[in-house]
Amino acid sequence: MHRRNLLAAGLGLPALALPGLARAQRGTAVGVSWSNFQEERWKTDEAAIQAALRAGGATYLSADAQSNPTKQLADIESLLARGVKALIVLAQDAQAVRPAVERALNEGVAVIGYDRLIENPRAFYLTFDNVEVGRMMARAIQAAKPEGNYAFIKGSSADPNANFLYQGSMEVLKPAIDAGRIRNVGEAFTDGWLPANAQRNMEQILTRNNNRVDAVIAANDGTAGGAIAALAAQGMAGSVPVSGQDADRAALNRIALGTQTVTIWKDARELGKAAGEIAVRLAGGARLNEVPGAVQWNQGPSRANMTALFLRPQPITRENLALVIEGGWAPRGAVCQGVPAGRVPACG
Repeated sequence: MHRRNLLAAGLGLPALALPGLARAQRGTAVGVSWSNFQEERWKTDEAAIQAALRAGGATYLSADAQSNPTKQLADIESLLARGVKALIVLAQDAQAVRPAVERALNEGVAVIGYDRLIENPRAFYLTFDNVEVGRMMARAIQAAKPEGNYAFIKGSSADPNANFLYQGSMEVLKPAIDAGRIRNVGEAFTDGWLPANAQRNMEQILTRNNNRVDAVIAANDGTAGGAIAALAAQGMAGSVPVSGQDADRAALNRIALGTQTVTIWKDARELGKAAGEIAVRLAGGARLNEVPGAVQWNQGPSRANMTALFLRPQPITRENLALVIEGGWAPRGAVCQGVPAGRVPACG
């Protein structure tokens, strides 16, 4: 199956090129407010958004909040002052950003909550199915370690995605937890999604349990890296399965080396392309429900009625690492660095 269709498979979604896409009025500005660029993937998202905006006749303006919710508010005010007709917002703090989003909407500027929920019914929500991401991580870790002590290194408490991921994981693991086969021996949110904070959280869980931790559900590849660093300090890296998501090159290499079990590939090229195309469409006056593939959704913390588009992710393990290489996501040299010949099929 073609990669683009693979990502949409199972949810009844169309391929992501939006048919009948109208071009924006020449020179229409679309603003992107980034929470930060600490995660490897955002550069990939940005390039895809820029390409889609160029194809639609729109121009790209951006600001980097540098992990500061207060700065993000000021960034959005600045983008509005520069006359953007649509805003793509990767929220650092979903609650803190709401006043600026409300102002934009009141001024007739379309808003797309990008990859992180901004719970306002007048905003569009574009993301991967993050509950399913949590399920995928849990299935892979449970397959590797069906019983034992599990630790949960969650994402930022300011990001609703952290709870969606945990919800999905617990849906999968609850029967085994209820039966006593799996024990939750520690869980912690990771402030700012920072790997250093994840490492401290993992160190504390290991200390409390005298290192008796058999598996780790880490919320993304950054937190997985932090957790694995803590495990490595105790000589446990590679013997304890660890999850992640985003298919960062470092995580793909850890999977090839055997210290990380799974990452969930959310092809940022497709998400960015969809965001740019949707922004052009909305800037041209389309209604939220006119976006192809859009659905009504109300599973956020406040149960607000949102219009959303969800893309389907892909679990990546040692067995199917070739997907990200053949799909042009990561070069073989980066994925396979330091891997002995013949150990991993994708590495030869």
